[in-house]
Amino acid sequence: MNIVVCLKQTFDTEAKIVLDSNGKIDSNGVNLVINPYDEYAVEEALKLKEKFGGEVTLVSMGSERVQESIRTALAMGCDKGILVNDPSIENPDEWATSEILAKAVSQIPYDIILAGRIAVDDGSSQVAIRLADALNIPSVSSILKLEIEDNKGTVTREIDGGTELIEVGLPAVLTAQKGLNEPRYPSMMGIMKAKKKEIKVLTLADLGMSAADLPRKMSIPKFSLPNARTAGKKISGEAAEAAQELARLLREEAKVI
Repeated sequence: MNIVVCLKQTFDTEAKIVLDSNGKIDSNGVNLVINPYDEYAVEEALKLKEKFGGEVTLVSMGSERVQESIRTALAMGCDKGILVNDPSIENPDEWATSEILAKAVSQIPYDIILAGRIAVDDGSSQVAIRLADALNIPSVSSILKLEIEDNKGTVTREIDGGTELIEVGLPAVLTAQKGLNEPRYPSMMGIMKAKKKEIKVLTLADLGMSAADLPRKMSIPKFSLPNARTAGKKISGEAAEAAQELARLLREEAKVI
């Protein structure tokens, strides 16, 4: 079985976000990691490989530094990686990202494509589903369980208030939700082996594309941090007086009643 995992490198969730004077996120000194939801996708891919054989190919895009996260997934047991690294595609939107990934994935054999349900940095939950649309294959998002038999997948996915059981033909794109599995840690042997595994670096030209083919459909001119939380107020006095003052503050200052 040929399994593809779309992997994104994101800020560590414990990182402190700092904005520069232009309202852009300053990544200097910030620890970058595999997007946590993509770790579930990697683990599920490895479980499929162990059950059915085949290989797991990681596909990502971004700067050269993304290779660090690809190496981590290779140390977990994946077989090879593909990184699209081209300076002309800095900060692409979700549409452009999915188009680029679709070109990269279409050059390799695949029976199933896995990705995280959401990226913790932008929270868009668009790229994997757009990728399926670009490849003209079905997709199922937020899966909690996966079983494959006779070239079909039976998945349990999370929905509002419960779960849903869906049967989908392969190839398909599936996005992993927390609870699908428990990602493994890279072993020392895996870390050593990962150093020798292939990471193919591609440019847009290698994919038969150019920046002109990817007009931006959405742009974020700047980011801003939320206002700092103000200190709480302590209301003193007798219970009846304090309750009256609380009601006044909620009505006149907080404006919630």
